[in-house]
Parts: sequence; C-alpha cells; structure tokens
Amino acid sequence: MENKEKETFKFTYSAKEQEEIKAIRKKYTTPEQAEDKMAQLRRLDTAVTQKATSISLVFGVIGALILGIGMSLVMTDIGKIIGLLGGMAMLIGILIGIVGIVLVSVAYPIYNCIIKKEREKIAPEIIRLTDELMK
Repeated sequence: MENKEKETFKFTYSAKEQEEIKAIRKKYTTPEQAEDKMAQLRRLDTAVTQKATSISLVFGVIGALILGIGMSLVMTDIGKIIGLLGGMAMLIGILIGIVGIVLVSVAYPIYNCIIKKEREKIAPEIIRLTDELMK
C-alpha cells in the first residue's frame, strides 16, 4: 500500500476580491440573517419607542396648530375678515383653542399607551433574545 498524501489545492483571494465576494453575498442574504443578536435586540427596542414618539408628536403638533388658530381668532381681527362679529369670533376662538389644548394634553397619555401595547407585543421576542445573549 502506498501512503499517498492527499493533494489539495488552496487558493486565497486578494482583499479587493474578498470585498467583491462580500458585496455579492450581501445581495442574497436578508438583513435578519446578517444581523447579530445584539443589533436585533437594539432594533426591536428602538422600534417600540419610535412608533410611540411619532404618533404622539403628530397629536401634539396638530393640537398646537389648532390652539394657534383659536388664539388667532381671539386676539386678532381675523374674525372680522372672515365675517364673524366680535363676540362670536372670540367664542369660536376659545372653543377651538380648548380643542387644541385637549389634543396637546392627550399626546403624552397616548405615548404611554402605545409604549405599553408595543412592549407587550414585542416582549416574547425580547425575552428570547436576551436569554440567548445571557447564556
């Protein structure tokens, strides 16, 4: 019996070719496959607060704009320009301003409500990822 050494051919690519290989591979992998556990955990946690922040900001900004419209009716002559009598413009302006104040006031409770619901929804995945990371 001959003792033949197994002949193998080994070839290494240059750094430029390695980058090209990685770029091609990246096209065929989904972001979830390439993402490590810690990055996925951070992304999930950030997504919860971003959604709540966005929605509450919309409520706050719309409420502030409505409040501004009401203040304009009360404090300027816009009511006369649009054909409202002096007392009527003030009354309508106060009512519109109250609606704006209510919208601005509910922005933070809406934020807390959305945070609570989103955390409940995402909790199992967060717990699973943290268990894997702590092992």
